[in-house]
Amino acid sequence: MLIAIALASVSASAQQLPLEPLRESGQNVTPAYEGWYRNADGTITLLAGYFNRNLNQEIDIPVGPDNHVAPGGPDRGQPTHFLTRRQWGMFTIVVPGDFPEKQLTWTLVVNGKTAIIPMTLHKDYEISPFKDPALGNTPPVVQMKGTRFQGPPRGLAATLTASAGTPLEIQTSVTDDMVVDPRRPPDAQKLVVSWSRFRGPGQVRFAAPRSATTTATFDTRGDYVIRLQANDVSGEGGGGFQCCWTSILIKVVVN
Repeated sequence: MLIAIALASVSASAQQLPLEPLRESGQNVTPAYEGWYRNADGTITLLAGYFNRNLNQEIDIPVGPDNHVAPGGPDRGQPTHFLTRRQWGMFTIVVPGDFPEKQLTWTLVVNGKTAIIPMTLHKDYEISPFKDPALGNTPPVVQMKGTRFQGPPRGLAATLTASAGTPLEIQTSVTDDMVVDPRRPPDAQKLVVSWSRFRGPGQVRFAAPRSATTTATFDTRGDYVIRLQANDVSGEGGGGFQCCWTSILIKVVVN
């Protein structure tokens, strides 16, 4: 089955994906194009996430024929470990300002089903992930090793080393402007932090998966990428408007 979808980030309806029953396992993973924005250096960033239709089955798809971006791939920094349900703003691809390819595609093949998403610079997909034009809200600020990060991920925030089976302490701090969003319930959480595995050959256990500082234990040697996500009151994916949240990617080499 070939699925081609593109998520328009300009309205709340952008949160919807093609209807298909959710099951415990055996379903596909649908890539989701969430928009593009211009960088101060003249380049352009494309932002993508996904929807794992399995309620309880996290899936690993190595970079290759079943998980590739073209042209310029197969590896353009996409995840290889897919959490359940809808995951927003998982990775970015930076292209030149003139975007010579004009279109990239991300292909996922899961449980015998193929899903392909085109990524272009259509005007309807231009987003503002660093400031909500209506409210003035800005993403949380994540600090690690003296460096500040804000908004969608761009490259790796750090590279760490660890030993299999030995907890690795990871220290960050997360702050936010705490702007109130009238579109959200008054009792909505103002700041939510979460850790997850983005890539890697084995399992990762986070001692405090909802804390800015935690320890991560890796059960298998190899190269991993883990992800810290900080959501403010705007919620997952900024409520479909792609602002305001921050995530960073950290490489961990496990010996």
